[in-house]
Amino acid sequence: MDFFSIISEDRIKKAYENKEFEKLPGLGKPLPYDDLASVPEDLRMAYRVLKNSGFAEEDNHLKQEILTIEDLIRKCEDPDEKEQLKKKWNEKMLRFNSVMAKRGKKTNSSLFKNYEQKINKKIF
Repeated sequence: MDFFSIISEDRIKKAYENKEFEKLPGLGKPLPYDDLASVPEDLRMAYRVLKNSGFAEEDNHLKQEILTIEDLIRKCEDPDEKEQLKKKWNEKMLRFNSVMAKRGKKTNSSLFKNYEQKINKKIF
């Protein structure tokens, strides 16, 4: 054990003896579900940092939805349903591009810049 581990273990023992842990909120309650339990342990901390800073949640979810819609479009044979899926794909791509733009990241949105400007003019 290194010096800092010994000090922290000692402080934890003293706090336990002084019953300082009994004042903590959530005492005796189960821990909240860890949604990163499926992530390998060596990557878990990095994912948690990204998630807590707001970078991992929405854009990864949107990417997954976009990929799913793309698969559905490729396999769809009904023209009406295919058109609806394309509209949904456009909406998700616009949302993804706006999330990336808010973060100051450039995306491959050259296809959507003109379209995005027209939508922004209508909305705002």
